[in-house]
Amino acid sequence: MKCPFCGDQESKVVDSRHSEDGLSIRRRRECLQCQRRFTTYEVVESLPIIVVKRDGSRQAFNRNKIMQSMVRAFDKRQVETADLDRITTEIEQTIQNSLEREVSTDKIGAMVMERIKPLDEVAYIRFASVYRRFQNVNEFIQEIKDFLKRK
Repeated sequence: MKCPFCGDQESKVVDSRHSEDGLSIRRRRECLQCQRRFTTYEVVESLPIIVVKRDGSRQAFNRNKIMQSMVRAFDKRQVETADLDRITTEIEQTIQNSLEREVSTDKIGAMVMERIKPLDEVAYIRFASVYRRFQNVNEFIQEIKDFLKRK
């Protein structure tokens, strides 16, 4: 690791700790040349994920879009932001851990629905109405009936 102060390539690790989210490791290093200390972060390099939209277009995966869609579904509902962040992270990790580099918006939507269902029934139906593109009240009522049957 190159020292940011003197540019020397030799350093030793003085301390290592996992970050709070568990996704990176914080390392305190000491340069063997100038004896100054600096911090580095080690993270797993992930391959880019491509999201295939319903119209066939492709774009880079953006976890913020998942979070924003859930925030809309939970509007004026009681939910912890930490729960939504946890769900978003779970979905992102599930996609990263799969061997597929492309994932459809339908698959992402299904993963979101599966995870928000136990948190809030109203938010689930709200999300389903957008995800499944309800065209009329009958489709809305049918989803509610199906939800109650599975409950």
